[in-house]
Amino acid sequence: MAELTSAQRDIYNVSRLNREIRTLLETGFPTIWLEAELSNLARPASGHLYFSLKDEAAQVRCAMFRSRNLLLKFRPENGLQVRVRARVSLYEARGDYQLIVEHMEEAGDGALRRAFDELKVKLEAAGLFAAEHKQPLPRFSQRLGVITSPSGAAIRDIVTTLRRRFPGLPVVIYPVPVQGGNAAPAITAALRTAARRAECDVLILARGGGSLEDLWPFNEETVARAIYDCPIPVVSGVGHEVDITIADFAADVRAPTPTAAAELVSPDQYDWQQNFARLARRLSREMQQLLRYREQQLNWLARRLPHPRRYLQSVAQRLDELDIRRSHALRYQLQHRQSQLNTLRERLQQYNPHHALQRHDAHCRQLVTHLQQAMQRQLQDANRRLQYRTRSLETVSPLATLSRGYAIVSTEIEDKVITDVNQITLQGRIRGRLHRGRFTAVVDGIEDEKN
Repeated sequence: MAELTSAQRDIYNVSRLNREIRTLLETGFPTIWLEAELSNLARPASGHLYFSLKDEAAQVRCAMFRSRNLLLKFRPENGLQVRVRARVSLYEARGDYQLIVEHMEEAGDGALRRAFDELKVKLEAAGLFAAEHKQPLPRFSQRLGVITSPSGAAIRDIVTTLRRRFPGLPVVIYPVPVQGGNAAPAITAALRTAARRAECDVLILARGGGSLEDLWPFNEETVARAIYDCPIPVVSGVGHEVDITIADFAADVRAPTPTAAAELVSPDQYDWQQNFARLARRLSREMQQLLRYREQQLNWLARRLPHPRRYLQSVAQRLDELDIRRSHALRYQLQHRQSQLNTLRERLQQYNPHHALQRHDAHCRQLVTHLQQAMQRQLQDANRRLQYRTRSLETVSPLATLSRGYAIVSTEIEDKVITDVNQITLQGRIRGRLHRGRFTAVVDGIEDEKN
């Protein structure tokens, strides 16, 4: 093949080459997102930023012009993990491949740290970390609540610590995830559930150590407010001693580790045993002193007071005396009542109606006798008077005249005594009464004495 001449060759110079490479890079790559660590940061007077982004194996040069970095919400520093949106380009003057950064934000722990600081300032201004709101822990917990993962290292450390210090303390576990997107809502719900049930008098919020991102559920505002609103004292035992979370500030007490949290809420059984032994010795010593004092008082009182036997003998004698007086009084009362009864019986005999009835009966018999005698006399007198008057009547009685042959003549119808012949008519009927019997007759003739 024949070699091309100079007129036939397309010979590039460096400027053209870099310019075309720049065009290829800028048109061949879309806008990209890149996450890496800042290094070689330079801030010239122009206000532009020049730096490198690197990872463990490589790095790339970057430029961020003043119009863009004025919008930054943080101050870039070497070693900071950032996330950038950039265009791939080439710095033609040096032929260096570079990125033109249009947007930069903190990434990883940097972003989380900034969000942590902002939330801390906000909640502190709202009073969620105020010391006057902190609740004291109970001197002796009756039941402990633990909000943590049931399979994590934190619950094992807490249970081991409680078993060593005070195994008799009851524990209620509120199981929650302690990492990931569902952790914060679950922790918030567990705090509210524990508050609603009110079955524990202290709560431990715990998890083991980890990165800031791992511990982030304990930096959520909802968790902090749930701790603040919880009426039960909350002990925060999140992470290791160097780990600080928002939950630590909101909690009533912050413990550096879950183990330390368990130690805060549980008494040491050995200390209690020693205290009990010391109190038992003190109680025994004070009881002995009290018994000696009481014994001295008893001896002193025994010397002052008479022996109970003499007192009992005196009381017994007094009781016998009262019993004798009671017997005499009863006997006297019986005799007096018997005398009154006899007197009343005699008086009653005097007014016994039997004797009065006997007297009245004799008097009645006497009166009957007198009455009979008086009646007999009156009858005799009346009989004599009757006989006398009978004789007198017989003397003037028409019947006596009739017995001597006379008759009484009367009209038949009217039965009027006829004393004059003018009272009768011829052939008229008349009636007559004789000494014995009556008769009826017809008048045959009339004679007048004048004739």
